[in-house]
Formats: sequence, C-alpha cells, structure tokens
Amino acid sequence: MKKAYICSINESIMEAIRLEFQPEIKEKILKLLSSFSSDELKIVEEDTFVDPNFERNKRKLEVTAAKIDNGTVKLYTFEELDEILEKTISKYES
Repeated sequence: MKKAYICSINESIMEAIRLEFQPEIKEKILKLLSSFSSDELKIVEEDTFVDPNFERNKRKLEVTAAKIDNGTVKLYTFEELDEILEKTISKYES
C-alpha cells in the first residue's frame, strides 16, 4: 500500500490529508490532481515529508537523555513540582 500526504492551500490555510492507495491507481489519482493549479494544490509524498525541527529536537532530547544517564540533571517528584508551582503562583497573585 503506497502512502502519500496531499496538502491543499486555500486562502492561506493549509489542510493535509493522508491517502493510502494501491500502487496501480497512482496514475489515476495524479491525473485527477493535475487538473488543479499549483496555487491550489501541492503534493508532498510521505517519503519526502520531513519535520524541519526534527534534527534540532533530536539533539535536545539526546542532551537531556545524556544528563539523565550521567546524573547531572535535577529531577523532581510530582509533589515537589506542585510545591514549586504553588510558591511561584502565590508570589504573583498579589
């Protein structure tokens, strides 16, 4: 089953749908979609779809994981976090 993302641009609002289809109907789908202008429709195949922030987010997570592994990160329990948040909120309530 071939997978593809199809994104349409409509008055500066982008909508995306994901289609899964048998390879033998790809030509029919592309023929139909080619009737739209490039301003109306942009086809982005799933294999080429890349999150622009993926590598940056991956590095951040790797750094955090390394800190957890080597014990250099400060961890809090839910109770400790709740106490910290309550103190911070009460500081700014007045």
